[in-house]
Amino acid sequence: MRRFTSVAATAAATAALVAAVLSLAACEVRQLERGRAVEQAASDVGERVQILRSHGGRYSKHGWNHYGPGYFELDRETGVLTSHGGMGLFWYATREYGDFVLELEFKTSDGATNSGVFVRVPGVPTSDDYIYHSFEIQIDEAGEGVHQTGAVYDAEAPTEQASHPPGEWNRLKITMRGDHIAVEVNGAQVIDWEMEPRGKVEDFARRGYLGLQNHDDRSPVFFRNIYATALN
Repeated sequence: MRRFTSVAATAAATAALVAAVLSLAACEVRQLERGRAVEQAASDVGERVQILRSHGGRYSKHGWNHYGPGYFELDRETGVLTSHGGMGLFWYATREYGDFVLELEFKTSDGATNSGVFVRVPGVPTSDDYIYHSFEIQIDEAGEGVHQTGAVYDAEAPTEQASHPPGEWNRLKITMRGDHIAVEVNGAQVIDWEMEPRGKVEDFARRGYLGLQNHDDRSPVFFRNIYATALN
């Protein structure tokens, strides 16, 4: 009986040691990955990076994740993203951004299309709570005021309606420096605002992820040519 007890104790001690070694190795891997991410973030400051990347002439969603219902379909030849279902968030998981310039093109299907671009999403989205802690630049041709295309959703209305009709591509440029946000639609500056908690947003982070919203299954939105420039 003592022999069996001794063997069992030895096996348990060995299992505990193996578990500890594996845990330590996993911790070291995570630290290495974080270090690489920091190095990458530092190396591309000031560089205009196409974050929906093309590899060998074909586009890929590598580096992106999706939270929530629905998804974005990618045409690997043209680099066009098409939304399906919702409400979900397609977010660029490779790095967080503090001060940055985001440039992209979007197109609505018709007057019912509803979407948006989220900026500085704090942490990995695991619930819909991120909508209360990050601002969204609205895409909605049927909306008005703080709910129309170019608005900081539910917070600051654009100075003009500068978007093209449904079916035509639009250029969107978002610049964030500290608490200041500027938004241009087709070259016209429609937002120049010192951010503050307002509307549905209770607070906002100084750094976070960038994300594209797939709102519903009624009318898709399209995105292409997505570039980000980290400023710090």
